[in-house]
Amino acid sequence: MFLESSFVPFPSEIAMIPAGYLAFKGEMNLFLVIISGILGSLAGSLLNYYLALYVGREILLKYGRFVGFKEETMVKMERFFEVYGPISTFSGRLIPVVRQYISLPAGAGKMNLASFCLYTSLGAGIWVSILAIFGYYIGGITDSGLGFTEIIETFSSPSHKLTPKELELKSYVYWLMGISLGVVVLVLGLYILFHRKTK
Repeated sequence: MFLESSFVPFPSEIAMIPAGYLAFKGEMNLFLVIISGILGSLAGSLLNYYLALYVGREILLKYGRFVGFKEETMVKMERFFEVYGPISTFSGRLIPVVRQYISLPAGAGKMNLASFCLYTSLGAGIWVSILAIFGYYIGGITDSGLGFTEIIETFSSPSHKLTPKELELKSYVYWLMGISLGVVVLVLGLYILFHRKTK
């Protein structure tokens, strides 16, 4: 989960679903699986955050002018994260691909560290819990008798190489991703509505 939350392309499904499955079999503790997943996600996010804060920002300001990136743009980005940083960080953790890189603009925009950690952990906690609980109940949901190795292969192999049972399992995860995107849209909508009413 540390790798998944840093700039290394590593799907969280490969880590959390098998871990949840092992918890179902009594070989792991589901609560510790979820806590470990959240802490790993936070650690990887902090790596990106600090890279952007100490290296990325400096590079952007020094060489950004060659590609049209000005210091005023950096100031605008920092102001954006002052106002919308928490909701952006939280919702970004629930969107595939975005969850890996949302920490970079947060670090470059100097988002408050405590706030960053809180909203990263909340967003990651939801996604990690969904995957771990799904892995825990995978036997009952699919009624397929898939083993640990097959579960890992499902999320690390191309779809055309999978069996019908593995494809069925993968389709459930796409369904879960759809739900998480729906939650993001709902949360963003409520946030914007509340923000406008407050103004």
